[in-house]
Amino acid sequence: MEDKTFTFCLSKDINLPVQVKIDELEGLKPPVPFTTALEDPNVRHIGSNTSPTSDLFVTVQLFADCKPLTTPVLTTHKNPKTGRRWNEWLQLPLSYSQLPVSSQLAITIWDIAGSRRIIPFGGTTVKLFDDKDCTLKRGSHHLHVWLDKEADGMANSTTPSTVGGEDDSLAMRIKHNDFNETSRLNWHEYLAFRQLEKVHNKTASTNSSSHALIIEFPRFDFPVLFSDYSYISTEVPEVNLQNEVVFEEYPVVTVYDPDASRENVEETKHRKLLRSHRNMLDKELKPNPRARDELNEILSYPPVQELTAEDKNMIWKFRYYLTRDKRALTKFVKSITWDDPREARQATELLSKWNEIDVDDALELLGPSFRNPAVRSYAVDRLRKADDDELQLYLLQLVQALKFDKASIAKGKKSSLARFLEGRAAKSEILGNYFHWYVFVEAEDRDSRALYRTILSDFLSTLSGMPDGASRLKTLERQSKFIAMFSGLAREIRFSKESRPKKIDNLRKFLSDPKHDLLTFDPLPLPLDANINIVGVVPEESSVFKSSLLPLRISFRTEDGGTYPIVFKNGDDLRQDQLVIQIISLMDKLLRKENLDLKLTPYRILATGPVDGSMQYIPSTSLAAALVEYHSILAFLKEHNPDPKAPLGVRADAMDTFIKSCAGYCVITYLLGVGDRHLDNLLICPDGHFFHADFGYILGRDPKPFAPLMKLPIQIVEGMGGETSENYQKFRNYCFTAYTTLRKSANLILNLFALMVDANIPDVKIEPDKAVFKVKEKFCLDMSEEEAIVHFQTLINDSVSAFFPMVIDRLHNFAQYWRA
Repeated sequence: MEDKTFTFCLSKDINLPVQVKIDELEGLKPPVPFTTALEDPNVRHIGSNTSPTSDLFVTVQLFADCKPLTTPVLTTHKNPKTGRRWNEWLQLPLSYSQLPVSSQLAITIWDIAGSRRIIPFGGTTVKLFDDKDCTLKRGSHHLHVWLDKEADGMANSTTPSTVGGEDDSLAMRIKHNDFNETSRLNWHEYLAFRQLEKVHNKTASTNSSSHALIIEFPRFDFPVLFSDYSYISTEVPEVNLQNEVVFEEYPVVTVYDPDASRENVEETKHRKLLRSHRNMLDKELKPNPRARDELNEILSYPPVQELTAEDKNMIWKFRYYLTRDKRALTKFVKSITWDDPREARQATELLSKWNEIDVDDALELLGPSFRNPAVRSYAVDRLRKADDDELQLYLLQLVQALKFDKASIAKGKKSSLARFLEGRAAKSEILGNYFHWYVFVEAEDRDSRALYRTILSDFLSTLSGMPDGASRLKTLERQSKFIAMFSGLAREIRFSKESRPKKIDNLRKFLSDPKHDLLTFDPLPLPLDANINIVGVVPEESSVFKSSLLPLRISFRTEDGGTYPIVFKNGDDLRQDQLVIQIISLMDKLLRKENLDLKLTPYRILATGPVDGSMQYIPSTSLAAALVEYHSILAFLKEHNPDPKAPLGVRADAMDTFIKSCAGYCVITYLLGVGDRHLDNLLICPDGHFFHADFGYILGRDPKPFAPLMKLPIQIVEGMGGETSENYQKFRNYCFTAYTTLRKSANLILNLFALMVDANIPDVKIEPDKAVFKVKEKFCLDMSEEEAIVHFQTLINDSVSAFFPMVIDRLHNFAQYWRA
């Protein structure tokens, strides 16, 4: 008789709609002081500030892979009397059989803040499938609520439902008991519930703002394992009566093994036995030729490549031999099980004996994968030897790396990285300027506000103790007021209903008004470029750009008698553009280090707030405008750099600048995956400098269909003299040289992107776990240099001959014409 005993079921077989029960909200929000509630109009009408049982409602939305799968569903209105209890089942328009394994619910509790206005009371994001065994979650769950935040469905959510701790562990044990997954013992249940009650009471007494949302998932009779369908044609033929061979399609079911992610007990035991004792012979152990080749292959791995158990054991076995090779340190640190105290102690003792590592390896050790304080301190000690100019190149990433020290900073302990950055920034005016603004922007961002406000306060305190501390604090205060004034001005002009000429007139009147003290003032370091001291504005040279956000062009007089024009934007987060320009500046320095000057123009850019920032204005013309006026790029270059004796009628230095800068930006924008390239954001200067602007899409994202991997319009090639010209051959050679040169520094660039995985940068935040891999893919590190050159040559050929981008450019120009 067939045995029909089941111990689990598959998600693909459950055609019921996804359901969740919103039960109740635990915890009381700290009351707002009465005087604050009266004075602040943004606080006055918020329901939760006026009553502990005010009306709240809950929305639930299903996400997977950072994308919404459904529209939000919400609870019905209920008038709470004694507490915030909904006790309501919500049904989502998707069945369990359609769920991806990455599915999660973004649950937001909304508060009423006046007529037709709602604000998030708090949010939480809960995964539907367990990370360990890919089983569907069942039963009751206590979810941590992040106050004043709307739940997000990102892969690396800022509103996770669990924060760890004794509470979570006890709740999980009780849940296993509820589903009869453990033997029932009455005395054990009694002790567990008493302990859980004590933990809840302790949490409530120590943290008045701690909230938990109690929800419930359907209680299926069996564990539900994730599975999905895929179809293949089997190689097993079926022979019919006419002897014709027929291949049938059979469904192949993918089932996640619950034990796959669990620890391999045999491997763990082997590792512990291998590393538990100190053998004096290990110090003299040297690899044979075969083992040496294996070690060299492991050391050549890029930073993002995971080490296998065999790789780790090989590194451990020859650890003393490898101390002479600086490349091996990061691999050695990755091979250590830092949860094992004995193993961690041996590894820490060995760090000081290692050959001094390079800066790119030090940056890797400050990434999210390395949390051990001793390792991070070792990396910081290497950075101490870098001068201010080198440190400034990586400062943006180092400020982001402070997020990986969040646990120690939250406990009131200053990490070694925080102490180092604050100390160096306090000693250098230039470094201090950029450190202040990088931290200030993060302190204004709601996702990282608490951490960076602490760091900013510590920095200002350190700065006040310096001999020139008082004057530098006054300078930072003046800069802040200066930025706030222009931010308010940009916002006012942006939302004004007047015509653009009238807005320009209003801008110049504001700058000329004596009461604003902008015509002449004491020298002030420009936040955008601290090497420049500005002493006033030039109203007649200032204007408003013709674009959707109407950015301001402000011209400043400098202390040396020149002018410095900047663009000030409100309503746009410039942190992504800031990152791209910083990487371009770094690549420019790497190329120059190899005596390759490609005449790049990495204009300065500085985000001064989550939606504010400024950038250096470079006098230039878009390729679209140049083609309209001069009909070709070559004619533009001839007009501004005439030389009748030159082959194409263009001065040799201008043509050389044009060729080199085109090559440099082709390589760099390909590596960074810059998208949305059209003739309006490709710019050219009168002296031949070519450069890109507007980096709203990076890492392979592009709003246009069939976008090429590299943007090289045929108009640029024609500007060099055509595909058969000598200039075009020079361009190709510069591209090959630049690409192979930057491939040698791939680890440095990959480590810098790894430090940005938690940054609030749109195209990184979409898939933070894939950002580094997207850049690594462009370097083609698995190819030899010759293969890489052939690969890049193919890219150039495909880009020049691509037809669809030309159509898109025409459509874009047509749209711009009608918009004008």
